[in-house]
Amino acid sequence: MEGTRGHILQIMVMGVLLGTAFSGYRAVQTPDYDDTSTPEILNPSWMATIPDVYSLSDVTMPGTHNTMALYGGSLSECNSWSLAFQLRAGIRFLDIRVRHARGNLTLHHGISYQYAHFGDVLMDVVAFLREYPSETVLMRLKEELSNTQNIYGAVVRYINEYAYWDLLWHSREMPSMGEARGKLIVLQDFAGSDLGILYNSLDIADDWKVSSLQPEEVEKKWSSVSTHLEAAAVCNKKRMFLTYSSGASILAHPNSLAWLINPRLYEYLTGYVGERKRFGIVAMDFPGAKLVQTIIGFNY
Repeated sequence: MEGTRGHILQIMVMGVLLGTAFSGYRAVQTPDYDDTSTPEILNPSWMATIPDVYSLSDVTMPGTHNTMALYGGSLSECNSWSLAFQLRAGIRFLDIRVRHARGNLTLHHGISYQYAHFGDVLMDVVAFLREYPSETVLMRLKEELSNTQNIYGAVVRYINEYAYWDLLWHSREMPSMGEARGKLIVLQDFAGSDLGILYNSLDIADDWKVSSLQPEEVEKKWSSVSTHLEAAAVCNKKRMFLTYSSGASILAHPNSLAWLINPRLYEYLTGYVGERKRFGIVAMDFPGAKLVQTIIGFNY
């Protein structure tokens, strides 16, 4: 028993040391990785020139994994830009995790409280879409930490209190770009009546368990990402693709892995610059603004 406890403690210490090792990289801003508070480039209205007739599933768009995970140390933090800055940088897919307790929906990444609630997200989205009505925002919404499996009523109450009912796209069907403008499209990852498109109807690659930063483990993660991006480029354009480049474990904190994966993603994508390709949604941790801009560029 003592040996097991010692092994667990050793793993925890190694995880902390890895996070500490990368703490020296705070406030780094590169084309592919950014853990500063302000993006280098803003792209607030990049959807304005996409033709109305395009299906939203045919649009290539940048997103963030665990969008609101800004606090809790290196094992919990996945982004450093506020939601308002993410949207203005060009992020159009949000990954929102809520803890449900006594009717309240607070934002969490695992046990780490993110000092905000679902209403804060809705208010930022409403403000953004009012300022930029040419845009749309997609939001995966799921329960985190709690396990009530009954967040529907609370979600509806928050929408009515902090936004408005007609903000949502009320259909499981994929909208056109014209139909999506000015709308929040919920990718529903919870039980209840339909509030939008079912999250599991997307073609998703989310191999998030990366056991360490050893080259073979990073290569395995990258292979998952690149294989799914290649499939998105050639498969059914009527189905939305979602690829997560993110991952984590006690020995591979989100910032540490992003530091290794984001440059490979940027290099891969820049190899196709100048071509109009459909890669679907690319959800990242700590993306650099030029990486975001590169993803946007495949729509033109």
